[in-house]
Amino acid sequence: MTVQQSSPGTAISGAGVTVKPVSGRIGAVISGLDISEPLGDATVEVVQQALDAWKVVFFRDQDLDHAAQIAFGRRFGQLTYAHPHDNAPPAGYPEIYTVDDRRISAQFGVDPKKRRVQSRSLTSGWHTDVTPAVNPPAGSILRAELVPSFGGDTTFTNLAAAYEGLSAPVQAFVDTLRAEHRYGANWQGLPQVENEYGDRIEKNRLVAIHPVVRVHPRTGERLLFVNPGFVDHIVGVSPLESRWILDHLFNELLRPEYTVRFHWEPGSVAFWDNRATAHLAPHDLDHLEGVQRVLHRVTLIGEIPVGADGRESELVEGVPFVETPVFAAN
Repeated sequence: MTVQQSSPGTAISGAGVTVKPVSGRIGAVISGLDISEPLGDATVEVVQQALDAWKVVFFRDQDLDHAAQIAFGRRFGQLTYAHPHDNAPPAGYPEIYTVDDRRISAQFGVDPKKRRVQSRSLTSGWHTDVTPAVNPPAGSILRAELVPSFGGDTTFTNLAAAYEGLSAPVQAFVDTLRAEHRYGANWQGLPQVENEYGDRIEKNRLVAIHPVVRVHPRTGERLLFVNPGFVDHIVGVSPLESRWILDHLFNELLRPEYTVRFHWEPGSVAFWDNRATAHLAPHDLDHLEGVQRVLHRVTLIGEIPVGADGRESELVEGVPFVETPVFAAN
């Protein structure tokens, strides 16, 4: 069973499963599939090929708990611990990272609303998950438990399209570059905000040097692997040149024609290729009182990136991701 590229809006069907693209360059909805149930190899291949083609795939009306989400994730690879800077995943489920502003506030004494206001970067919030690791995640699977009836959407962008959109001379230039990724990155040189979460990051530093252009290990595509949330600087150039290069590249990867916006509903699941996408968490709920948004994520271990020049990424500080052992739920 295979899934092939299609023209925008064209549905692809096989074994009762339909893959329907939802924008011109990124995103497809997969229907006719209950991902809470064990999946056969042919079905897993349908989902994987859709992911390769469309970079992020969406499921609606799913009924998953932590265990079912973990089981679904393991069909596509090994899973990491919840998050390098999270010490409180759900009991018995160390693979689960819960996205909930209230939990972050209680755990670290950080007000997420103030944190977002304090950040003055135009690219604030856009990121690819945990790229300071030397082997960043290959993919992330996020499911909605509690979401508002309006607002709270997540937007994704296609890093292969962003690279393809560069002119040939610029492609040749960025193919040679490398960038340092770290938590607490400050590519604009803005004043840093100190808080308990920042202290935790500093005590558990995670830093890697990655190619600015990496080659996708499955599709062979070249990807503009720069991350507004975690890239600190371009290696080997002056700070002024680094800011100039990154400003241009970030603007390129955020072009609207490369993006898709997903509205969450209870039972929604998004599965994205973390090598080939960046995404933007919502910023439109902070002024609303009593709004709750709770989602749960599992993360697939990735490989060490390889650049267009054949060079691998380098570990500077921290340790690589390793598989989370299988635990029995408490």
